[in-house]
Amino acid sequence: MSRSLPWGEGSLPGEPAGPLYTWWRGDPLVELPALPGLTIEFARELDLLAELSGLPVGEVQARVDAGHRPYLARLDGTPVAYGWVATRSASIGALGIAFSVPPGNRYLWDFVTLPGWRGRGIYPRLLQAILKQEGEASRFWIGHDAPNIASARGILKAGFTRVGEIYSLPDGSLGIVAAGSLERARAGAALLGIRLLEANR
Repeated sequence: MSRSLPWGEGSLPGEPAGPLYTWWRGDPLVELPALPGLTIEFARELDLLAELSGLPVGEVQARVDAGHRPYLARLDGTPVAYGWVATRSASIGALGIAFSVPPGNRYLWDFVTLPGWRGRGIYPRLLQAILKQEGEASRFWIGHDAPNIASARGILKAGFTRVGEIYSLPDGSLGIVAAGSLERARAGAALLGIRLLEANR
């Protein structure tokens, strides 16, 4: 359960660990120009996913069995990017947390654009395709490591908004500082099972 934790305004509560973003059904979704030859679909070729990701086929199958849905982007038939959608549970290894994904929510993770295909706008189009194809979901969540500027650009271009910044606190726990909507920051904190941090004024 999340709870607020105050700290002094003008200072940081801890070490930045990365931002959290969200898109809720009904939010604006700017249509990106078509990228000729790009197709995006639910991935059923687990052997191919294993080859692209460098994971054992058994691990890819275990992800699917646990409710994770893989999506694959191709350009003129060539696999160029992939990503995963958590529907039941998820974990963020870099933060050392695991959490349940409530019905109607999706957590997007492990997105990779293959070398040689980066910088073409494939990532935001892959994200938008997932928003459209996962039509039964109403809330989508995604994050990245603090210094990953390229990921931030792609996520924002796809239509996501920044919920807040996650911090590693001195006591070893995690907290999130809202950026924009406090309602969405609370929802994000509840999803991840971390504290919502509010500055003393």
